[in-house]
Amino acid sequence: MKNILIPTDFSDNAWGAVFTSIKLFEDIECRFYLLHAYEPDMFSPRGNKKQQELAETYDSLAQYSEQELQKVLEYLRKHHQNPNHRFEVISRSDTLVSSVKKVISKQDIDLTVMGTQGASGAKEVFLGSNTVKVMKKILKCPLLVVPESFNFQHLKTIVFPTDFSKTYEKFQLLPLIKLALLWKAKILVLYVSLEHSLKEKQKDNKKLLEERLYGLEVKFRDVDYESNIARTIEKFIAENDTQLMALVRYKHSFWERILREPVVKKITFHTEVPLLVLPE
Repeated sequence: MKNILIPTDFSDNAWGAVFTSIKLFEDIECRFYLLHAYEPDMFSPRGNKKQQELAETYDSLAQYSEQELQKVLEYLRKHHQNPNHRFEVISRSDTLVSSVKKVISKQDIDLTVMGTQGASGAKEVFLGSNTVKVMKKILKCPLLVVPESFNFQHLKTIVFPTDFSKTYEKFQLLPLIKLALLWKAKILVLYVSLEHSLKEKQKDNKKLLEERLYGLEVKFRDVDYESNIARTIEKFIAENDTQLMALVRYKHSFWERILREPVVKKITFHTEVPLLVLPE
């Protein structure tokens, strides 16, 4: 049984994460946990708000959360008749990151899936502030980020960008390997050429990665750097009929150069395919 966590704010983007998840794992036994966290900062007990007013506010939020989660649950039970899938709902008065952390630990979550439309609702921005917060704090659980309006149908090609500067352990790659096996998808290992040749450490890491991915359909591709890494990857994804991109989350590495918040805000990530962030 695979345990999948899907945080929701009941938006279209959150529904996109749900539909992508149930389609991606339609042939796998899964328990889906739909989480709604409802403690925004604006309702923190400060200023001149009276305790009674705060209590009424929290009661209202709690009631809304429970009602909306039940609507989601009823819809899925009515319209999603897959014997492999079970659904449970969780309502928490807590921050999103704290809620996600606690549910991952308590329910032994294998994968967290988030829908996003990006910062300030800007369509051209792929990673929103909530997504970045979860990425920064949730280090041990794989995270699948589903962009706005993505309509998943099949998984044929996975792009895995790397600069071969880090050694990938087998456990880190397991979510990627399992998806590739499940869908019989090919993996394109993408190296964005910043230097003319690989250093010895990079060569060793590349060889180890080949061994880790042995038995899968894997191709190693080099592309020239164009203006910045993000846009170089985006172009490659668009030209190679890609349905998923995967990255391993490392501090002070290739991952941060692409995904750290200032870069996301300035460059924007135009890719229209989901991003699988593998554990540190």
